[in-house]
Amino acid sequence: MLRIALPNKGRLAEDARDLFNDAGLEVRGKGERALTASLGGEFEAIFVRAADIPEFVADGAAQAGITGVDLVNESGRGVEELLDLEFGRCRLVVAVREESRIKGLTDLHGKPRVATVFPRITANFFAAAGIPVEIVPVSGAAEIAPHLGIADIVVDLTSTGSTLKVNGLLEVATVLESSARLITALTTNDPRRTQLDELVDALASVLRARSRRYLMANVPRARLAEVKAILPGISGPTIIDIMDDGEMVAVHAVVSAATIYRTVGQLKQLGGQGILVTRIERLMP
Repeated sequence: MLRIALPNKGRLAEDARDLFNDAGLEVRGKGERALTASLGGEFEAIFVRAADIPEFVADGAAQAGITGVDLVNESGRGVEELLDLEFGRCRLVVAVREESRIKGLTDLHGKPRVATVFPRITANFFAAAGIPVEIVPVSGAAEIAPHLGIADIVVDLTSTGSTLKVNGLLEVATVLESSARLITALTTNDPRRTQLDELVDALASVLRARSRRYLMANVPRARLAEVKAILPGISGPTIIDIMDDGEMVAVHAVVSAATIYRTVGQLKQLGGQGILVTRIERLMP
């Protein structure tokens, strides 16, 4: 049974559990504080700090894990990213005090002090930019450092930028964009990769389905060419004859959830009737 390292708390933990549940791999633990759990009886989950997951996976304590790509890069461990899980999105940014005259990296002079929870990533970023800096590692709340005189600038995570603004900081550069990833250190010829690849397919099918909807509608047969332009689907809509006088046909298609309101409106303009839209649990390509 493969062991999967999952975050033990926070939004990453909640989203990871939801993803496995949606994939039919229900998280079954003995209690909220349990350190291990079954994932649908197919895998074993261990719950650890998100920052430690790259280490657990690289050292073989777990055969796969879910954590942010920012933490993967900061660890410096040799792991493979198998799947972008599309949650936990954030940016690691360079920020300065709003009242400073710094508007971009080219305005940095001398050897500024940079407070950050990500010293490895930060050092590599400024080295690549050819800007000498002094790294000031902190364990949290980096945004307060410029106000205390601990550092001139910060490199910190943000989702909306609101926390930086509240603390009087201005973004001047993006270091990297992050999201949760499924990672492993198993080699491609490891016999356990087959089971791991099946897990990747299962999770990917859930992610794919979240951005799609299944649409069914009755439309005039005479306007099928226009309907097909609206409903391209995966390989075109499915057309089904209706037991009537032949003037109407039923169309079924998988469509984008982001534009479903527009699609429904277009079908109604073409004479579409009985339009039904449903969610999809899993979608394989």
